[in-house]
Amino acid sequence: MTLVLFSLGVYTAATGSGLACQAQWPLCSDQLIPALTINPDFIEWFHRAWAMVTGFLIVGVAGWTWLGSGFDRRTRLAATLAVAILPVQITVGAITVTLSGLVPGGYTVSTHAAHLSVALTIFTLLALATIWGGGRGNARLLRAAAGIALAGIVASALFSRAVPFLTYAPPAQAAFYVTGLAGHLGLVATIAYATEAVRSSYDGLGAGTAKAVRALAVGSIGALVGTLLLGRDLVLYTATWQQINLVALGVAVALAAGAAWTLRGADEVRDGSVPIGGD
Repeated sequence: MTLVLFSLGVYTAATGSGLACQAQWPLCSDQLIPALTINPDFIEWFHRAWAMVTGFLIVGVAGWTWLGSGFDRRTRLAATLAVAILPVQITVGAITVTLSGLVPGGYTVSTHAAHLSVALTIFTLLALATIWGGGRGNARLLRAAAGIALAGIVASALFSRAVPFLTYAPPAQAAFYVTGLAGHLGLVATIAYATEAVRSSYDGLGAGTAKAVRALAVGSIGALVGTLLLGRDLVLYTATWQQINLVALGVAVALAAGAAWTLRGADEVRDGSVPIGGD
């Protein structure tokens, strides 16, 4: 739900629908529910409705971690922090559409940057709550996380504004964030599972290998977040910024590939060291 909300928000802004609803919030053009046809008012209203349902579900997840059994302190903390930050996201979103025009200049680069950053923080906290709440990791999950991270980042490159492959139209922008956030989720999982492997080895995966994988994933996630920020109109996107964006994207891919390759190499070493049993 949060991943889809991200893409809906990007699509809404890219189509200019964030300026719809006559700059009203929570009403939309003096209506609670606008005409249910594909138009800017409906796009903005649908984004708000999806956000509302998602917000209630985030609160429900946090409550589940406290009322349910088997969840540790870090899982509860991550889910609770996501709820604590949620009002900030709602407030920034309201400012973005200018709170019925009460906040002049609310639809600005700075509010867009804040809206994106807070949303990414909530998404990351929910990812951690999901990963930690799922129980102890293992080498297979770590390898899968690294693979998902690499696949997501490579896929996002096809839609990125840094790569002149597709026109960076609203659908492409939404697709860029869906794939980019999938890569982000994979990197978050890689870091979480690698950190766990440092403390207690997975199936012979040594602490040294786990630390290397974690370092590569941390570097990759830093570069990927840079591309996610540059995916919005936060700067005057000149040829220089395009080159910077391309370099950041390349670094993210290279480091994610390095993490995946390191885990593959560890597999080969371990498999090669297993003795063949006799009779």
